[in-house]
Amino acid sequence: MPGGAAVTSPFAPIKLGPLTLRNRFIKSATNEGMARGGVASQMLVKHHEAMAAGGVAMTTLAYCAVSPDGRTFTDQLQLEPGSVAGLSVLTAAVHRHDAAACAQLTHAGCFTFLPELSTRRPLSASSGFNAPGALSGRLLRQGMSDADIERVAGEFVTAAKVARDAGFDAVEIHMGHGYLLSQFLSPKYNHRMDLYGGDVVARARFPARVLRGVLDAVGRDLAVTCKLCSTEGFKGGATAADAAKVAQILEAEGAHMLVLSGGMNIESPWVMFGSPLPAEAVASPDSLALRLAVRLLKPSGPKNIEFHELYLLEHSRQVRAAVQLPLAYLGGVKSLASVHRAMAEGFECVVMGRALIHDPELVNKYRMGTATESGCTACNRCIVMMYSPGGTSCVLREPNDPTLNQTPAAS
Repeated sequence: MPGGAAVTSPFAPIKLGPLTLRNRFIKSATNEGMARGGVASQMLVKHHEAMAAGGVAMTTLAYCAVSPDGRTFTDQLQLEPGSVAGLSVLTAAVHRHDAAACAQLTHAGCFTFLPELSTRRPLSASSGFNAPGALSGRLLRQGMSDADIERVAGEFVTAAKVARDAGFDAVEIHMGHGYLLSQFLSPKYNHRMDLYGGDVVARARFPARVLRGVLDAVGRDLAVTCKLCSTEGFKGGATAADAAKVAQILEAEGAHMLVLSGGMNIESPWVMFGSPLPAEAVASPDSLALRLAVRLLKPSGPKNIEFHELYLLEHSRQVRAAVQLPLAYLGGVKSLASVHRAMAEGFECVVMGRALIHDPELVNKYRMGTATESGCTACNRCIVMMYSPGGTSCVLREPNDPTLNQTPAAS
């Protein structure tokens, strides 16, 4: 544990830059499927308000694109002035329950399925074969020029300012899972020969530059965190040792916290979830988005992988040993025992996704002693529900109201 500090209660507050969280529980950024046409819906507000009412200290709005080309799908939020009204409704709802709201800043890079882009080929760290593009007909990606790097870094800064205008308390810069910034970090995608390619220090230079710009712009007002893969989880991908070095670089730049995850959308999604997507969950996909998701989430990976709690702990430990700044553990936290173990390992916060989709009241139940374990079965069917008419929900519960998902939050 950093500095030999004593283990803290998961219900104790923590300060992250200018923000104080009421406890150590954070709702992870998981694709909600609640922004039809890129517009925040009333269902999106209800989803995050339920997390806040259920006891989390902070709930994270997933995949807020920093530019039109930065989206993966058309039904994805973009942080631009026109989105402030709807997102302000969401942040106000979260604040009513004394919780914080975080916006995840994302650029898809070459992991995009948009029908049109402003460039002939999707941008990435380097040019070459585009594995995600095999699903959309864009078989080649385009390496970013210096001008592209300057412009996109500015787009992250502008998006962070929009998040502040919309009332968010924090931003999470997405540097994992195969999106643009992780394309720079990954030796799989980054073959550059300039300042932004080579060893892990050079590969981290652009993500660190984005962090620095966001901190300079909003770091006195918002907590600025980064989502980082503790391992990419496939041969030739970035390792935990690489992640530890990147974490040191982000710490030196002044990040307020790192959220540790793992796995890549194309190469190793099973690492993200700690278990495969069951075949019965994808029997009859009836939309383009769902068909794409199904194909992405049925990789030729391990056939015998079984879910177990804290499945990314071994990799995350290596990052913990390398830095002193606060770290949030993500990956298979289902029980209060796992929460305590993660904190005993030196992680200041825990981040949960599926367990809270199953039961948004879980943190309150942990606090009151009425539950010690989530009823989530890690079946991963909630992943498919992201593309259903009502958006993300647990299949063990009633589905969401599609009407709310079609009604703008600001209406």
